[in-house]
Amino acid sequence: MAAFSSLTDRLTGAFKNLRSKGKLTESDIDGTIREIRRALLDADVSLDVVRSFTARVRERALGAEVSEALNPAQQVVKIVNEELTNILGAGVDRPLNFAKNPPTVIMLAGLQGAGKTTLAGKLGYWLKDSGHTPLLVACDLQRPNAVTQLQVVGERADVPVFAPEPGVQTASSDVVSPGQATGDPVKVARESIEYAKRKLYDVVIIDTAGRLGVDEELMKQARDIRDAVNPNEVLFVIDAMIGQDAVNTAKAFDEGVDFTGVVLSKLDGDTRGGAALSVASVTGKPILFASTGEGLKDFEVFHPDRMASRILDMGDVLTLIEQAQRQFDEKQAREAMTKMSEGEFGLDDFIEQLEQVRKLGSMKKLLGMIPGMAQYRQQIDALDEREIDRTEAIIYSMTPEERRNPSIINGSRRARIAYGCGRTVTDVNNLLDRFEQAAKMMKRMSSGARGIPGVPGYGSSKKNNKSSKKGRKGKSKSGNPMKREAEEKALRNKLAGKGNSSGSAFAKPAAQQMPSLEDLQSQLGAMGGLNGLMGN
Repeated sequence: MAAFSSLTDRLTGAFKNLRSKGKLTESDIDGTIREIRRALLDADVSLDVVRSFTARVRERALGAEVSEALNPAQQVVKIVNEELTNILGAGVDRPLNFAKNPPTVIMLAGLQGAGKTTLAGKLGYWLKDSGHTPLLVACDLQRPNAVTQLQVVGERADVPVFAPEPGVQTASSDVVSPGQATGDPVKVARESIEYAKRKLYDVVIIDTAGRLGVDEELMKQARDIRDAVNPNEVLFVIDAMIGQDAVNTAKAFDEGVDFTGVVLSKLDGDTRGGAALSVASVTGKPILFASTGEGLKDFEVFHPDRMASRILDMGDVLTLIEQAQRQFDEKQAREAMTKMSEGEFGLDDFIEQLEQVRKLGSMKKLLGMIPGMAQYRQQIDALDEREIDRTEAIIYSMTPEERRNPSIINGSRRARIAYGCGRTVTDVNNLLDRFEQAAKMMKRMSSGARGIPGVPGYGSSKKNNKSSKKGRKGKSKSGNPMKREAEEKALRNKLAGKGNSSGSAFAKPAAQQMPSLEDLQSQLGAMGGLNGLMGN
C-alpha cells in the first residue's frame, strides 16, 4: 500500500542487521529501536504514540521471549508486529453496528477535503454488494455543488440519493457559513429517516458538511444532526495525508460528536500514513474501513493485524483470498489449473484468466499483497497497467485457432495481427516469445516445481512431493550428531509449515499461517504470467 511504502522500507532496513546475529545484545536492540523510532517519526506518527510504542517493544525485546528464543531476530519482528497491531486497533475487527429494526443510520463526519462525499458512495456500493439497500443523504448544503457531487457519486454506485434541498450551487467561495446555506441539514437528515422507512431502505448514509478547520459551528451542526437521527454509527473520516495534525483533529471530533469508528481515506496517496498509526491509539476508537484508491471498489474493511503485516512486508494473502473468492469462478479456476499442468494453456485461456484477475482491481495492489514484495517495489511501480490493454488488443486480433495454438502463427499471420491491432510485428513477436516463457513458468507453478515466496502451502503436489522425497533420500547428512539433529528438526518444522519459506525474518508463527491456496493457483499463475507477458 503506497501510504506505508516508505515506512515499510525503513522498518525492514532496521531489521536487516539483526538477521545475521545468533544472539542479540542490549546494544543491538537499542540500535534497532532507534531506527524504528526514526522511521515512525518520519511517517508522521504522533510523538506520544512513538514513545509508548518503542518503550513496549524495548521492554519485551530485552525480556526472556527474545533472549531464550532460537531465532532472536524473528522474535523481535514478531514483537514489533504484535505492537503495531495493538496501536492499529488491538487486533479486534469490529463490524458495523446494524439496527435491530431498520433502517441503520450511519453518519459521516470530518473536515472538508477529507473525502466524505466520495467515501459515502464507496460505502453505499460496498453495502449494496453485501446485500443491503442503502440510501445516501445529502446534508452538506454549504459546500458549493456538494449535493450535485453526491448525486453523481450515487449514480456511479447505483445507489439512490435523498436530496430535497439543492444546497449551494455557486463556486464563488470555497466555504459557506451555515447561515448562508440554502436549506436546513438537520431537517433533511430527519426527513430522510422517514423516507427510508417508507421506501424500505435498510441503511441510511448521511453525508455532512465539513470545514477547513475545526470550529464550534461545525461541531454544533454535526451534534444537531446526530441528536436528530440518533445514528447507529458515527464514522470519523480522516485524510491519511493529514500527518501530525491527525491526533488533534481526531480528539476534537471525538469530544464534539463522540464518533464510534474511524475511516481512513486516501491511503493510496504519496503519504507517510502516520494518521493510521495514531488515531486508533489516541482515541481508543476502532478503524473500520480504509479507502485505497479512486475507484468505487477501492474500499476495504480494515483489519489491524493484516495492516501490520503489510507494513512489515509480510503480505496480506487473506485479503487476496477473500477478494478472489468473491470474484473468481471456481470451476473456471480448476479447469485453468488443469490446462496449466498439462501444458495446454493457450492465449484464449490467458485472456479469461486476465479478465478474472482484473476484477480484483489494480495489478500493482494485488502484487503488493504477496509477502516479500517490498524488495520488488521499483519493478511493481514501473508496471504500466496500460500494457494490459495493448496485450489484449494483440490477442483479440488473432483468430480463435491462433489463440488456442500460438505455434501456428507464422510470419504472414504475425503481420496480419499487427495490422489489425495497430501494433508492430516486433510487438507481436515479443508477446509470443514472452507467452511461451510465461506458459512454461505457469506449468512449473501449477505442478509444484516453484511456489510463491512467503506463501505456505502453495505449489505442493503429489508429483512434487515424490520428487522432493527422492531428492532428500540422496542428500548427504551431517556426521556431527548435534548438527544432524538440528538439520532434521529444521526439516520437520519446514514440512509442518513452521519454516520461513521466503527466507526473510518476517515469517509468521505457525498458528498464523495462511490457508492453502490451491483454489487460487491458476489465478496467481495468471498474475505471474501477466508479468512475463509484459516483460517485467
